[in-house]
Amino acid sequence: MKFYQLSAKLYKHGLVLLLALGLWACDGSSPNNNQGSENTNPDANAETQTGDSTDMAGAEMRPEVITDIIQSIPSPLEVSYLIKEIGTSYHRDALNNSESVDQYTNNYKMALNLGIYSTDLGYANIYDKNQDALNYLNAVKKLADGLRIGEFFDYSTIRKLMQNNGNLDSLLQQTTSNFEKINNELNRQKREYLSILILTGGWLEANYLTTLVYKESKNEKLKEKIGEQKIVLDKILQVLKVYRSKQNFSGFIADMEELKRAYDNVTINIKVGQPKMELIGNEIVMTDTNETVVTITDQDVDKIASLVQSIRDKLIK
Repeated sequence: MKFYQLSAKLYKHGLVLLLALGLWACDGSSPNNNQGSENTNPDANAETQTGDSTDMAGAEMRPEVITDIIQSIPSPLEVSYLIKEIGTSYHRDALNNSESVDQYTNNYKMALNLGIYSTDLGYANIYDKNQDALNYLNAVKKLADGLRIGEFFDYSTIRKLMQNNGNLDSLLQQTTSNFEKINNELNRQKREYLSILILTGGWLEANYLTTLVYKESKNEKLKEKIGEQKIVLDKILQVLKVYRSKQNFSGFIADMEELKRAYDNVTINIKVGQPKMELIGNEIVMTDTNETVVTITDQDVDKIASLVQSIRDKLIK
């Protein structure tokens, strides 16, 4: 299945998950349609388009707003499919060791590594590495239990769907259902800050894998994906800063802000196109023809890759 076909399929369902086979659901929106505004000025940059919303640090944010932001963040599963689509080898050694799961004993580390393991799980599953995927599924389940959200994790159903790669729709529906239950439970428990940690762990791992593969492939699509993460990072920081008084958050936010600075030279512009109307079957479908143009140098990628790895290495210790 071509990557763009898969993406369209995921977008159709409007539910792309963050945790590759785990817990999160997103709306599958790509950065270019998350902008909130369109810009035809080729000299404008993403900062102008999105605004530096991280200035909202310390501001109160309603849970439903936080949930909306979280759900607007694209899935790292996209990147995993893209990595496989361009024909790169499976990088088992690059993943976090599933046997390290027992060393994560506080909520902060458990939540972040739940996200990391979930991305590794999705990555292994896409490459049909069943034993690795099973090991990561077990690690995810163990951390979910440790965070007291394991009861909302349908292990047996996900395992069955995971072993049937042709049943992606059902897998996505199942994981979406899991996410909704978990997110609601974390909100009920007043522990919704764990959601953004899980999300960020998954995002960092996906970004880490992308930069790693880009170094060996020099694939331009991957390079563009790395640049697009500037917008995602801004969204993540918006939510992280709401919880800056929580234990471990201030240092983590400082690391993420340093990563944000590494994106300063990256620009993202949108060339606005005319909507295209076409007849598909018996339905008239309107197609968005806007084009996103990401400008990012290899030096930018090197700087971003180094910081992502540094942050990620701290988290998996």
